[in-house]
Amino acid sequence: MEFSVLMSVYYKENPEYLKRALDSILNQTITADEIVLIKDGPLTKELDDAIANYEEKYIAILRVLSLENNVGLGEALNYGVRHCKYDLIARMDTDDIALPTRFELQMKEFIENKELALCGGQIAEFENDPQIISGYRKVPLTQAAILKFAKKRNPFNHMTVMFRKQAILDVASYQDMPYFEDYWLWVRILQKGYVVKNVEQVLVNVRAGAEMLARRGGWIYAKSSFYYYKVLSENNFLCSLDFIWIVILRMSISMLPISIRQQIYKLKLRNQGNNNEN
Repeated sequence: MEFSVLMSVYYKENPEYLKRALDSILNQTITADEIVLIKDGPLTKELDDAIANYEEKYIAILRVLSLENNVGLGEALNYGVRHCKYDLIARMDTDDIALPTRFELQMKEFIENKELALCGGQIAEFENDPQIISGYRKVPLTQAAILKFAKKRNPFNHMTVMFRKQAILDVASYQDMPYFEDYWLWVRILQKGYVVKNVEQVLVNVRAGAEMLARRGGWIYAKSSFYYYKVLSENNFLCSLDFIWIVILRMSISMLPISIRQQIYKLKLRNQGNNNEN
């Protein structure tokens, strides 16, 4: 089975992180048939130079598409999905590191189940050194558990997913939903009744730390959370009571000082150095 890898990069990203991400994709036990890299607006010279080097070296596999202006992750990925050649598409972020067997494990699932539309997996988080894991984000494995989990939190680790292009297009692909573009897409996939799962293995080592926590706090993030869960309620994915308590909890945590949020994040939302499922 042929498949694409979809990535998006914008000007604030680190060229060294991008190189490590690309290397991890290129050194898989099963090689992708194409890598589609979207330039979300103008980049720095360092990023452009790094991408040009990979284009020259991997001309047969790497396709770089440029957007004139920075449109944000959701729109950039929406553009990328439409331009991927193959029905199977694997998502990857440009600052993370895929484990060598990631694609092999996921392709096995799609080969064994022709009805499968989306397959994700677990992540291990690190701050500076990928060899020093600070925690794990474990997501549920089965369709029923994923649906239940999605009522409260994102049931997939976005940077691990592989999906069928036609299923994504069928639910109108990525849409404008700041901070929640992927979560909103998964909810629509679930509501449509598509078959989904997560594998139990860690597929990607993910760069975490203070910068990530900073993005997930503050008034703007709190407002975005309120709007997102309001949309879920209006689309009958959440009942009124669930909407109320989730919004209160989410907005309260978002407004806490980052030091306190960091402790909540580590103690309640992550597995510390173990492989237990949430």
